[in-house]
Amino acid sequence: MAVAALPLNHHLLCFSTSNSRTRTQSWRSRGREGVPKSTRRFHFSVISCSTSQAQEEEEEAPATAESCVNSGLQLFSKGRVKEALSQFDTALTLKPNPLEAQAALYNKACCHAYRGEGKKAADCLRTALKEYDLKFGTILNDPDLASFRALPEFKELQEEARLGGEDIGSSFRRDLKLISEVQAPFRGVRRFFYVAFSAAAGISLFFTIPRLIRAINGGDGAPDLWDTAGNAAINIGGIIVLVALFFWDNKKEEEQLAQISRNETLSRLPLRLSTNRVVELVQLRDTVRPVILAGKKETIAPAMQKAERFRTELLRRGVLLIPVIWGEGKAAPLEKKGFGSSPKAAAALPSIGEDFEKRAQSVIAQSKLKAEIRFKAEVVSPVEWERWIKDQQKSEGVTPGEDVYIILRLDGRVRRSGKGMPDWQQIVKELPPMDALLSKLER
Repeated sequence: MAVAALPLNHHLLCFSTSNSRTRTQSWRSRGREGVPKSTRRFHFSVISCSTSQAQEEEEEAPATAESCVNSGLQLFSKGRVKEALSQFDTALTLKPNPLEAQAALYNKACCHAYRGEGKKAADCLRTALKEYDLKFGTILNDPDLASFRALPEFKELQEEARLGGEDIGSSFRRDLKLISEVQAPFRGVRRFFYVAFSAAAGISLFFTIPRLIRAINGGDGAPDLWDTAGNAAINIGGIIVLVALFFWDNKKEEEQLAQISRNETLSRLPLRLSTNRVVELVQLRDTVRPVILAGKKETIAPAMQKAERFRTELLRRGVLLIPVIWGEGKAAPLEKKGFGSSPKAAAALPSIGEDFEKRAQSVIAQSKLKAEIRFKAEVVSPVEWERWIKDQQKSEGVTPGEDVYIILRLDGRVRRSGKGMPDWQQIVKELPPMDALLSKLER
């Protein structure tokens, strides 16, 4: 872990709580020295001393979970991944508290991801999610886990988190349901009426059945058979319809949660702008309307040439072309990212954490970003992009691997999609200019 050098005889690294009066530095994630900000409550202090007695005390101090995690982070920053893994394993055997265990497991997972060991990384993250309340958003937001998010193990983990339950925790599903309620605010009201009317029909049927039996048996004072049978049929039919609507609404909610989950994954996919700056798609929200073109090279190239004819009008509507060529990601090995990434690489793909969001919301940052955006952007992790597009194709009933286009809204959600390549003239007619009222409402 990088610590500013001080002109003193000795530097002692130790943990302290947030109440410590010594000057502290945040324990951050790998290239950012530690685990993501949202999962770390620890700080370490730089305590200066010049006596040999302090040095002896440091050497004789027993290892703790905290010191092992810190040591592992330092080792990984130097590229010594195997030794870092050993330190994280040791930390887990030293009776760590929940935060220390979460930190050790998360960083151990990142080590495995760096080595391309997707199953081991997923197992560590699954344990951290289930037993130590790791937030799934941390896994989605961390650019150093980009290589892991391109693996099938991440898709399995994400699906488990979406479904929720004891095996993976419910925090991610709870967050998805909150977004779903915002997008469909009357679903809860509808369900209430489904349950209430079903209960009313059931109570009515409960009293109608004895009357129907009496009507069938006949005799003095027996109710009319056809009227009673009609009432029973209405109640039974009502219950069937209301229960069917309830389950249909549940199915639609699950489909919506799956789409929200895919949209969240899409928002974290990296792009390289024309200025060679790498950003995540979420950083371009409210600024551009991305149009994703996925297919073979011989199909996409003519579509890009046709788009040039409408360049001016498309730019007025905030269109940013993102070509994704099938199989392009297989030509080169997947870049491994982790604690050992160079500072330059880490700075190129900034974390979408709380501090960055505050900066991104500022007028200055937005204006600079707009100045860098041009007509076309390049995908950085083709494997991740291909996997997301094929998942989207499956959800829309399209055969994975077909040529498709996907138009996104200013708020990052999918506007519409289709097979083949788009009709640019139709898109110009369909999309309003960026300064139009409809575009402002779309943000």
